[in-house]
Amino acid sequence: MTSRTLAAGAGALLAAATLLAGVARAEVEPDRPDTTNSVQTVPPGAAQLETGLEYARTRVAAEPVERRFAVQAALRAGLTDRLELRLEGEPLVRLRGVEDDTNHGDLTVGVKYRFLETAPGKWWPALGVNPFVKIPLADEPIGTERVDFGLLALAGLDLPWKLSLDVNAGLTVVGQSRPNGHLPQALTSASLSAELVEDLAPFVEVALASREERDGRDTLRLASGLVYRVTSAVAIDAAVETGLVGRTPDYAVRAGVTVRFGR
Repeated sequence: MTSRTLAAGAGALLAAATLLAGVARAEVEPDRPDTTNSVQTVPPGAAQLETGLEYARTRVAAEPVERRFAVQAALRAGLTDRLELRLEGEPLVRLRGVEDDTNHGDLTVGVKYRFLETAPGKWWPALGVNPFVKIPLADEPIGTERVDFGLLALAGLDLPWKLSLDVNAGLTVVGQSRPNGHLPQALTSASLSAELVEDLAPFVEVALASREERDGRDTLRLASGLVYRVTSAVAIDAAVETGLVGRTPDYAVRAGVTVRFGR
């Protein structure tokens, strides 16, 4: 196969993706690159593919520096005006440090349901819930080989000066192997964004989590980034994150693309 043929094929795929994305009517709203999910759901009959890359570096005393590279992917499908199905995972993970491994990550299956709408000029937030379960497809050291499940409460509020605030709070039950069992983990995060210019929204996020291992510590992370809506159906994003408390990455860098297909 010649390079000209490969280029033609790539061009055809790009054109087809652009054509399919162009039929989307509602504006795309990614749930990445921050970790705080919005209350907004994908419209019924539409599907949204959110993909990206992440590189993280974690330094721990008396241990080799851990470097982690991952390909991220999430598929969101609208079932009703307020309900969506979510599949999230990492098709490829490359880990280097105390242990080296290259494999796929786990798969998380969940739904998002918005049960309260907000309205322009009103003080109350939009509210929703996001129950999920993590299916342990990855072996250690990439995965824990244990099932996790949890529930997040979601809130979204439009503020003056084109600001918006998304808040998540909930509980995850994390599977443990030493000893066997499960450990409740509290999760809280807030992401504040501002549409400074049309279709460009920088954000800052704070995320707090209680320990996920019995001998671990609570963690606190800070992230900042932006989302740029290229068209009504395509968005690109980038973010930088750092850990402030607990065993968290010294820094993590994320970048990705979101495309909505269908309605």
